[in-house]
Amino acid sequence: MTTPPERSRRLTAIPLGMAMATALFVVPNVTASAAASNGSVASAGQAEATGLSYVVNVRAGHGPSAHVQKAIAEAGGTIVTSYDRIGVVVVHSSNPGFAAEIRAVRGVQSAGATRTAPLPAQSTTDVGTPKVLTAEEIADVEAAGGQDPLEPLQWDLPAIKADKAHEVSLGSRDVTVAVIDTGVDDTHPDIAPNFDRDASVDCVTGKPDTSDGAWRPGPTESAHGTHVAGEIAAAKNGVGVTGVAPGVRVSGIKVSTTAGFFYTEAVVCGFMWAAEHGVDVTNNSYYTDPWYFNCTHDPDQKALVEALGRATRYAEKKGAVNVAAAGNENYDLAADEITDPVSPNDSTPSDRVIDPSECLDIPTQLPGVVTVASTGAKGIKSSFSNHGLGVVDIAAPGGDSTRFQTPAPPATSGLILGPLPGGTWGYMAGTSMASPHVAGVAALIKSTHPHAPAALVKALLYAQADATPCTDPYDIDGDGKADAVCEGPRTYNGFYGFGTADALDAVTR
Repeated sequence: MTTPPERSRRLTAIPLGMAMATALFVVPNVTASAAASNGSVASAGQAEATGLSYVVNVRAGHGPSAHVQKAIAEAGGTIVTSYDRIGVVVVHSSNPGFAAEIRAVRGVQSAGATRTAPLPAQSTTDVGTPKVLTAEEIADVEAAGGQDPLEPLQWDLPAIKADKAHEVSLGSRDVTVAVIDTGVDDTHPDIAPNFDRDASVDCVTGKPDTSDGAWRPGPTESAHGTHVAGEIAAAKNGVGVTGVAPGVRVSGIKVSTTAGFFYTEAVVCGFMWAAEHGVDVTNNSYYTDPWYFNCTHDPDQKALVEALGRATRYAEKKGAVNVAAAGNENYDLAADEITDPVSPNDSTPSDRVIDPSECLDIPTQLPGVVTVASTGAKGIKSSFSNHGLGVVDIAAPGGDSTRFQTPAPPATSGLILGPLPGGTWGYMAGTSMASPHVAGVAALIKSTHPHAPAALVKALLYAQADATPCTDPYDIDGDGKADAVCEGPRTYNGFYGFGTADALDAVTR
């Protein structure tokens, strides 16, 4: 089976009738330039650029000392902002040797460029669009009844017993889920009733922008974050679709550039904002650009892992459960090696063979983060979903091509239906869509157990999951050859982790 040529799970969508493709909704035919190499690529700090962004990591709990500030200036750097509680400083510099120079300074624990393209990065990828429901399609399902007219098309809700859960509880308005993503259209009629403006922000530059509406996607930007927000908390209000937790609140934390890149400084800002604004769950349906995998033997990439790891740990310490998508390349993340053909995706990628034990997809593979694999309408691993014993924690519906997994009527598409900017609805698919289902279930658990710390919410999430045995053999395209190998017992394996998320247990146990 050919795996989808996706740039990242964050923007994965599949327009109706298309084969599996890629990023920022499905981007068909995205291919990396395969400049063969010995498995290494130039460090970001070595990139020829007129200006790059950096993270400089110093002692947590302190800002940069006067000595470090002076050294940053002398090396040609300008401090943009500093997250003193975790010791992460965001710096811009036009000095291509900045990272190497500043790493030698007393008090600096690590430092690295967050990108390989000059500020601002330009997109190297075309962006596809989700399949939008027409007025005729909406009219066809309205007669089916139900409070929200499009719910009959949402096969994903009964797949995790969310429809039954809603008979018990819709979730608490005291619980907020932050969508760290491409921005959320809070004016959408399915999102507006549950939107938390105080917990929303634009973090794209690495520094919070709280101006009104800054969290919204621009007119030419991705619909991804809006779709994700609706999957989590679309209101049960007689309009459109129903979210997994339609009674909780949802916020938008915008971290992607207009070109669709999620850089470390923006993502760090997103987690810190969530931590300081009482967010209970964060959803992360992306990987942090420009490296699909960040290798800790590379000093630049090591600094990115350290900075983001500090931010996720801080958010969890403050009470947030961090949920992330596993990715859409059908990789076995527990394999001995993986060939990464797409990094760095903001300049010139090349094939590099990486060791997943020391090269991490962040934030997905950071300690403490809930890693979510995707299932389709038949309840088995989606054709594209990454997997791996000891990596995947839990599974949930993310959709699949109807060619592989066809839903039962009245649903007509194997993809996931959700809101789109401008007051419409459409289909998308990917682990990007699986992660918000788990985030919604976590929000229901938090609603049921309002005083539970993040560690307990995660423990309940795993304990309540429906054990799902390995699909063996996994020949999803029916060509007689295994398309992936699942390892582990029924109660914990590489395809489904602890099992499939269970929304009913979340509100009854």
